[in-house]
Amino acid sequence: MKFDEGRRRVVLLGATGSIGMQACEIIDRFADRFELVGVVGGSDVEALADVVQRFRVSRSAVVDPPAGVSLPHGCGAGVDAACEVAAMDADIVCVAITGAAALRPALAAIDSGTDVALATKEVLVMAGELITARALASGARLLPVDSEHSALWQCLRGEDPAAVSRLVLTASGGPFRDRPLDTFSTITLAEALRHPNWSMGPKVTIDSATMMNKGLEIIEAHFLFDIPYSRIEVVIHPSSLVHSCVEFCDGATMAQIGRPDMRIPIALALADGRRLPGVCDPVDMTGARSLDFHPVDPRRFPAVALARVAGETGGAAACVLNAANEAAVAALLATRCAFSDVVPMVARTLEAADPVASPSLDDLVHIDAWARAEVERMLTVTA
Repeated sequence: MKFDEGRRRVVLLGATGSIGMQACEIIDRFADRFELVGVVGGSDVEALADVVQRFRVSRSAVVDPPAGVSLPHGCGAGVDAACEVAAMDADIVCVAITGAAALRPALAAIDSGTDVALATKEVLVMAGELITARALASGARLLPVDSEHSALWQCLRGEDPAAVSRLVLTASGGPFRDRPLDTFSTITLAEALRHPNWSMGPKVTIDSATMMNKGLEIIEAHFLFDIPYSRIEVVIHPSSLVHSCVEFCDGATMAQIGRPDMRIPIALALADGRRLPGVCDPVDMTGARSLDFHPVDPRRFPAVALARVAGETGGAAACVLNAANEAAVAALLATRCAFSDVVPMVARTLEAADPVASPSLDDLVHIDAWARAEVERMLTVTA
C-alpha cells in the first residue's frame, strides 16, 4: 500500500518490547500521521493493557499470557489470536515480536496483502524463501526496520539495481571487539550484556556480543534486496555512526550516517519511506567520533561465517541456525551454559541437521522444534 495524506493505520506486533515501545513513541508524537489500530504483546499483559488504553486500540492479543492473569476486555490469547490481529485491515504491520514466534503472525499480515515493516530479522532467516514467495503472491512489500537494512534501503532508493556492486553491513563489534582471545572462556553473562553503543533487549544484545546478529543480517539482506551472498560483506565499525554502505559499479560508495537511535528506521518504515521532522538529533559532524573500519576476525567471531554458510546452503539450514541460536542464547541467559558455548552449540546443531530443500511452513515448524531439542540434549549431556 502506498503512502497517502491521511493517517496511516498501524498494527504493532511486539508492542511491549524495546522496538514496540519506541514505535509507540513515534505514533504518539506524530498522531496526525498515524493511528494505532491493533497491538500484539508477548507475555506482559499489564504493559499491553497500558498501550491499549493509551491509544484506544480496538484489537489486541497476547501470544503467551501467564497462567491465571486476567486479560483486558476483548484481548485474545495465543498465536492464532495474534495472527487475526496481524491480518486486520491496516496500512502497515510492524513486526517486532522477538525470534521465531514472529513467523506465523508475519505470514498472516503478508497473506492479507498488507505491507510489513520487519524489525525481527529471524522471520527472513527462518523462512526467507517462503516469506518472499508469499509477499510476491499477495503484493505485500517488506520494509526494513533493522538499522543496518534501513541504511541499505536508504542508500539504494532511486538507484539502478544493476549498478550495485556490494552491500556492506557495519558492526560495532560489541563488547568484545578488543578483548584478548585467550580470555573468551571467562566471559561472564553480565559482560556480554554490556553493549558499548546500543540499548537493546537481552537476546539481541547477546547476538551482538557473538556477532551472530551480523550473520543473521547477511541472510536478511540477501532476501530483502535480492543480492547474492557473495556480494554482502560485514565490517567492524566501532563508533556505529555509519549504519551500512552500498558500493556501486563506478567505484562510488554511499553510506547512511546517524546516531545509534532506532527511532529513525522505525519512523521511516512506518511512514513508507517519508522522512518525518525532528525524529532524532543529527550527528554533529565536527565532534563525531572516528570513522574507523576493520575486517571481521573469524577467530573472534566465527558466528558470521557460520551464518553465511547456512544461508548459502539454503533450504532449512538457516532455520536450524536460528532456532539453535535462540535456544543457546536462552540457555546462556538462564545461566545454563557459558558465553563461549553458544556458537559451538549452534555449529554442532547445524552439522547434525538433515538437509531439507524448499521447506513448507509445517517443515519449518518441525525443524525449528528439532533444533531446539538438539540444543537441549547437548545441555543435558554436559550438565
